[in-house]
Amino acid sequence: MFDSITGSLRNSINKIRHKDDVAALKKATTELKKSLLKSDVHHKTSKELITEVELETKKNGIGQDSFINALKKELNKILSTEGNQGFVFSSTPPTTILMTGLQGSGKTTTTGKLANYLKTRKKKVLVAACDLQRLAAVEQLKQIANQVEVDIYFDDNEKDPVVIAKAAQEKAKKELYDVLLVDTAGRLAIDEELMNQLFEVKNAINPDEIFYVADSLTGHDATKTAITFKEKIGIDGVVLSKYDGDTKGGVALSIAHQVGVPLRFIGVGEKMPDLEVFIPDRIVSRLLGLGDMEGLAEKTSAVIDEKKAKEVSKKIKKGEFNFNDFLEQLAMMSKLGSMKSIIGMIPGLSQMAGPIKDMDFENSDEIKRIKAMIGSMTPKEREQPSLINPSRKRRIAKGSGLNDVQVNKILKQFKSASKMAKKLSSKGGMKGLSSMLGQMQGPGGGMPKIPR
Repeated sequence: MFDSITGSLRNSINKIRHKDDVAALKKATTELKKSLLKSDVHHKTSKELITEVELETKKNGIGQDSFINALKKELNKILSTEGNQGFVFSSTPPTTILMTGLQGSGKTTTTGKLANYLKTRKKKVLVAACDLQRLAAVEQLKQIANQVEVDIYFDDNEKDPVVIAKAAQEKAKKELYDVLLVDTAGRLAIDEELMNQLFEVKNAINPDEIFYVADSLTGHDATKTAITFKEKIGIDGVVLSKYDGDTKGGVALSIAHQVGVPLRFIGVGEKMPDLEVFIPDRIVSRLLGLGDMEGLAEKTSAVIDEKKAKEVSKKIKKGEFNFNDFLEQLAMMSKLGSMKSIIGMIPGLSQMAGPIKDMDFENSDEIKRIKAMIGSMTPKEREQPSLINPSRKRRIAKGSGLNDVQVNKILKQFKSASKMAKKLSSKGGMKGLSSMLGQMQGPGGGMPKIPR
């Protein structure tokens, strides 16, 4: 999701090759200015950032390291706004969050993603369907709540969102929910009717915080509408939706700096797990192509069974990884969200991984074929793939709707992947993976080194 702006920042960094080269620094800051504006960063934010980076670099001695350090420092400053980070729980449950935003911003989907984020962290969540303006909004939230397996409060006979919000809050208190997320109505544009309704709901339930969902695809308009919402109703945090789309990335910098309200989460894909906490220093690390291993560790620990992971790791080292293990790992990986969001967190992989980052763990044709093939195996064949001889292959092909060539190809790929995984485990984790990907890319396929 940061590929565009990361590539642009990298170009400006690479302009500085030698120490004390004032001309090179000028070229780097000129390139940086172009990069930021091209990436949709607000012109005021760009100007302030460049001025400070130039001054800081000169103060510490012109060179690539001091330029990178200055860039990291100023990006951190711009992204850091007074207020809470991530999700903050109230001392007296339920923590009530009022979800606001314009129609089409992804507010209802974001409500579902936030509910899923909290559920994976063992919280009891209730969502309230108070968007009575948009047709099918309540039905959409019902489907999402069912998908992420959280409870929903709705009333198809009630036309007043204030009544529904209050009833939902009473239910949340009575039944000891940890969190109540209230999905409210939006409009195509900010108007008096929308604000009046939000004021009424706000006053009725006195939420702990108000989140504003901004559509990152709207660029500078996302910043403008967030400022208006802040002035008219008051907001405690911004959630950027659709950050995985055609967005240039700069809106994240602009919105934090211009609105003066912290970014709390970003939506990085279409799936329910594709929501990430926005922590400035981690985001800066990713913007500079240095990954976010801490964020990845938190994300994986919330959905992956540590005991099971250790068992699989032992099997991989022994070369005993089988099709049952594969299906279990696939199910776990799908809970992490899109491959693109995972790879972006691993230092050095965002530009090396190529088509791997567009892999869909659930819906790709290749995964569907593999699942069909495994479904046609006997329990013993899944446990011991080495048992599969030509006659068994023919039976599996017939049962799965594949031909012999496809079955042979998948089995061969699985065998190769098992060998690679075994080799990787003996090479030292991510170091081994980076090395292998570098070899797969060929000469010059790696990333330029950026000092920390």
